[in-house]
Order: sequence, then C-alpha cells, then structure tokens
Amino acid sequence: MKDFSKLQKSLKVKFKNIDLLKQSVVHRSYLNEHPSFKLDHNERLEFLGDAVLELIVTEYLYLNFPNPEGELTNWRASLVNAKMLAEASSALEVEPFLFLSKGEAKDTGKARQFILANAFEAIIGAVYLDRGWEIAQEFINRTIISQLPHILENQLYLDPKSKFQEMSQEKLGITPNYKVIDEKGPDHAKIFTIGVYLDDQLVAKGKGDSKQEAQVEAAAKALKIKNWE
Repeated sequence: MKDFSKLQKSLKVKFKNIDLLKQSVVHRSYLNEHPSFKLDHNERLEFLGDAVLELIVTEYLYLNFPNPEGELTNWRASLVNAKMLAEASSALEVEPFLFLSKGEAKDTGKARQFILANAFEAIIGAVYLDRGWEIAQEFINRTIISQLPHILENQLYLDPKSKFQEMSQEKLGITPNYKVIDEKGPDHAKIFTIGVYLDDQLVAKGKGDSKQEAQVEAAAKALKIKNWE
C-alpha cells in the first residue's frame, strides 16, 4: 500500500479529498491492467493543471518583469517544459507513488520523464481543485518559479542550438551549421546522426529520432566540449 501521507508531506499540501491526490498519479496504462480500480486516470487533472501552471507562471512574469513578450515567452517555456516538471516531480519524490502498468513500470528514460511531468501537472490540477488558487499559486512558486533565478543566470531559457549559435558568433564570429552524417532504420523509425560544424570543423555529433532532436543533442554536446555551458 502507498502511504499518501508521505506524499502530502513532501508536497507540503494537506488534501481534504485524498482521492484527488491519488488520481493525479494514476497512469492510463494502470487501468488497463486493473479495470476495477476505483479512480480514473490522471489525464483530465493534467489538462487542468497545465492551464493553472501556465497562468500562474505567466502572471508572475508579467507582474515582476518589464521585458518584452518574446523574452517572457522563452522564460516561461523554460519553466514549464517536460524536463523541468519531471525534475520537480523527482525532487518531491512523486515516482514511488505512481500507479503504472507492469510494462510502464519497467520503462525508464524519456518515457518516464514525460510520465513524471504529466503527473506533476495533474498534481497541480488536484491542488487547485482541492485547495484553491492561492495554495496552487504557493505550490507553483515554491516548486517551479523558485528555479527562475538559476535559469536566468545560466541562460537556460535558450535551447542548446540557440545558445551554441549565440556563443559561436560572440566568441568566434562563426555561425554553426548542421549536416546529416548517418540515417538508420525504416522510414517510420529512423535514427539520425547529425554533426554540428564550425566552418568545416566537426565539433560534436548528436543522435535522435528526428533531425531537430539530433541537432539539439549535437549542440548540447558542443557546448560541453567548448566549455560554453
């Protein structure tokens, strides 16, 4: 049995209706194996939590920064992306409380990251329904918006491609270019290997199931190699 009093302690939110918190961590796959489970999966709560999160973060940025809309949009994206939300879930030790199918429970990596991120949004939805706007706002301030100084200081609002281009132009006066080095697999499941170059010099390679994903990985590796992080 999962002890949800521990999760409440970790979240620092006391629920009136504990079933809302439990539902927020039920993955759809769990119900396929446990059709008699009394609660629904978390996707409707996730839908609500996504909207609450976006509005609270947007309001905070609007009220506290005079920057133009384009910059605030980038900052918001860096706060509410799947990686950030999954990290917040991990920090709050949400993972042991997830209800997953046996197959999903074995899966790790990117698939688990998305499950954790979605669960975090569903938890926000549950907090909002159970305790209202102010408690949801306090929760988001504490778990997400608190990361903003670190993001701004390290320019994490720039994706790796943008950051590598900015640093390359600033330090070397060169705009990076990307070339496909290899493609493997059938059309519906191709894996691309892409190199990022400064002039004709190969700096790093990245792999992904889309060219964009491979480029981002190559740029992230290039930032490390050049010590430009």
